[in-house]
Amino acid sequence: MFRIAIYGKGGIGKSTTAAALSCAFAEKGLRVLQIGCDPKADSTLYLHGGKRIPTILETLRKKRTQAELEDLVFEGCKGIMCAESGGPIPGLGCAGRGIAAAFEALDERNAFDILKPDVVLYDVLGDVVCGGFAMPIREGYAEQVYIVTSGENMAIYAAANIAMAVANFKERGYASLGGVILNRRDVPDEREKVETLCRDIESEIVSDLPRDNMIAEAEKIGQPLMEAFPESAFAKEIRRLADYILEHAPQSSEERGILYASADMEGKRAADRCDL
Repeated sequence: MFRIAIYGKGGIGKSTTAAALSCAFAEKGLRVLQIGCDPKADSTLYLHGGKRIPTILETLRKKRTQAELEDLVFEGCKGIMCAESGGPIPGLGCAGRGIAAAFEALDERNAFDILKPDVVLYDVLGDVVCGGFAMPIREGYAEQVYIVTSGENMAIYAAANIAMAVANFKERGYASLGGVILNRRDVPDEREKVETLCRDIESEIVSDLPRDNMIAEAEKIGQPLMEAFPESAFAKEIRRLADYILEHAPQSSEERGILYASADMEGKRAADRCDL
């Protein structure tokens, strides 16, 4: 099981990126679990035809200890397993603590042992990296963190804070920074600005996602881009990014070989089915 966290400022496209990556991993035959860690609970929206799934927190409020794993995790597009942490009642509670409660609920129900995902992908809001939003980093839930940013000043500021949070837990053996994903907004000198950020945080741009109007078109029909427009420029770059992430997974060579073998074998089976 390989666990990654996608962080970024709200509205920067991290959920679009996360859902697209989940689709790319699923296309390889890997069993994927995507967990949305944002009070808006829209990480998996287009993996379910544009419909929201019940969040873990609202389900716990209704059913409390009677809530079963199947009440918290739902299957979406391409067989991707989806969960949304949700948030507290507006004006009451703390969103960060809400994430902690959601993670505890999954742990108590042995979610990872029962679901047996090959890849777990956390989609995490990065505007404020408080203790709760840092849980995927500081509690060992994720092994690698990828930061989504554009060349916009506030996105870069948030990305720098996220990188600082990762660095603060580095010595404890928690998640490492896998790299920066540039999601273009076509601002002036965009790549140069993000390259400067990367030098400051000692990282690199691992993907340069083009600004693609097909994303909005896919959302109009309630589908993830990878399903609606699989040959779009964005989709092609996402597949390349998925290959990069798997190649740089911080696992033993034996574990990485098993992960690749699983993806490779299912990919060949899919190709065979397409030929029929």
